[in-house]
Amino acid sequence: MTGDVIKVLLAEDQSMVREALAALLGLEDDIEVVAQAARGDEVLAVARAHRVDVALLDIEMPGATGIEAAAQLHRELPHVKLVVLTTFGRPGYLRSAMEAGADAFLVKDAPAAQLAEAVRKVLAGERVIDPTLAAAALAEGANPLTDREREVLRAAADGSTNAELAHTLHLSQGTVRNYLSTAIQKLSVRNRAEAVRTAREKGWL
Repeated sequence: MTGDVIKVLLAEDQSMVREALAALLGLEDDIEVVAQAARGDEVLAVARAHRVDVALLDIEMPGATGIEAAAQLHRELPHVKLVVLTTFGRPGYLRSAMEAGADAFLVKDAPAAQLAEAVRKVLAGERVIDPTLAAAALAEGANPLTDREREVLRAAADGSTNAELAHTLHLSQGTVRNYLSTAIQKLSVRNRAEAVRTAREKGWL
């Protein structure tokens, strides 16, 4: 960190939300938003170019999710502290964010003062987690789906047939059928559409 000013990267695809957050954080004497990104796949290059101390990452972004961007930053720029923001309080997102190396996980509509304080705390080595989301994540338990089951479900979300999925994922149709069947059973639903919806609602995709 240079001097007493915390250099922040703000990654959020909705420009109005991004500008509002930047303006609110800009009111803090010790925080400066030095860079912004609208896509998850831009985050690493922007963070590196501006030598930021803290990255605020929205989960829902084109190019790469905030969780994927957090994992990349954690690998490539481990000194950068990571604050993941979400509109949706899905417990699975919290687990995924923590596994990706996030230092804080907050809902986007938290008061600006709370967000600024989270920035200061993570830089001091603390972890900040929305208590309601933490309780929900503990109650929900771990994601029961394997990486490959999640991959197949994500690919099936657009209504692709088993043959199309097999071609896209370079698997046999029988293997695709097995992954979908197992995911449906694990989620206690009736079909793949319900499996996709349930997994998304829980933040498991």
